Amino acid sequence: MSDDWRARLIAAARRDIETRARLAQSGALFGGYHPEMEAVHAENAALLAQAFDALGWPGRGLIGDDGASAAFLILQHAIGHPDLQRRGLALMLDAIPLGQANALDAAYLSDRIAIFEGGQQTFGTQFDWDASGQLSPSPVREPETLDDRRASVGLPPIAETIAEMRANAAAEGETAPADLAQRRAEFEAWARRAGWRA
Repeated sequence: MSDDWRARLIAAARRDIETRARLAQSGALFGGYHPEMEAVHAENAALLAQAFDALGWPGRGLIGDDGASAAFLILQHAIGHPDLQRRGLALMLDAIPLGQANALDAAYLSDRIAIFEGGQQTFGTQFDWDASGQLSPSPVREPETLDDRRASVGLPPIAETIAEMRANAAAEGETAPADLAQRRAEFEAWARRAGWRA
């Protein structure tokens, strides 16, 4: 049974990656949440919810490293499903001491949830465009100790990640939105519709 889950989750994650790459290449990915990408994420989220019901956290002991990595990718991209992301984080936190999930993945997911809820992230893993037209970390709590927290989960100093994120965006042809205020308003409206905000 776990081999079947492994295959299904890996196939779903591969579809996510391939869809994203195709939409990025055409430039369609960067104009808001693309409907095709959203549909893939929703379908994959439904599959992952079934996996949670059947397995709990689908850790490496159950479905191998590649299966567990696929499960995390699906979870991290299930942005329209707040309850699933919160449930997944709780399952991951329980699985970390057992060696079935890793703290780095939990850091990424907890940051994503915090930003979507309108809060501040802990590890500086989530980025967005700033008022200067630069890709920068979304709001971070206690920035003076950020690099210490990042080191605790195996992340490099924030300055290195900023440079890498900006280089990756440039390589994919992603640029700052023409109207940052409009983009932020659209994000807030989406977050409310998705159930991240009251």
